[in-house]
Amino acid sequence: METMTATIERITANTIAPAAQTNRDAETTRQKATRYVFAGLRLALGWTFLWAFLDKMFGLGHETAAKAAWINGGSPTKGFLTFGAAGPFKGLYHDIAGAAWADWLFMVGLLAIGVALLLGIGTRIAAVAGGLLLVMMWTAVLPPENNPFLDDHLIYTGLLAVLALVGAGNTLGLGKAWAKLPIVQRLPWLK
Repeated sequence: METMTATIERITANTIAPAAQTNRDAETTRQKATRYVFAGLRLALGWTFLWAFLDKMFGLGHETAAKAAWINGGSPTKGFLTFGAAGPFKGLYHDIAGAAWADWLFMVGLLAIGVALLLGIGTRIAAVAGGLLLVMMWTAVLPPENNPFLDDHLIYTGLLAVLALVGAGNTLGLGKAWAKLPIVQRLPWLK
């Protein structure tokens, strides 16, 4: 009887376990759909940052008039930080409005975050930098207009964190290839 039980267990382990392992490794339709939804959200946020850069750089007329474009000598921080800042940090933002260093940091940040998210590379860094930029924008308008505390800046910040945590750059992006680079393998925070 013991021999028969041992034989059944061995047969069961050799025939069922690999199939069970294969099923566990197989991606479900829901998992695949989730990957693509996160990739779509990553692309949407990337475009949001890149569009802000392009509009402020070239004055495409959506929020920035051509004469106020950075390329035409305008300041991408002066208007909003001078006239839009409110709340407890108003003085701080008024002080840095139009400063060359603030303009450069803001514009380079918008461009780098947008490109990184669109390409799916450096999503961890883009999430941290984008989250910091968004939280600063949130503090510039405290309290938010439509809610005593929460607004889209904080929601986007949370979404950026999720995108970095789930590796959203691997789907519809270059995240997998980026992760194989020697420098990224040595410094995983660059993923």
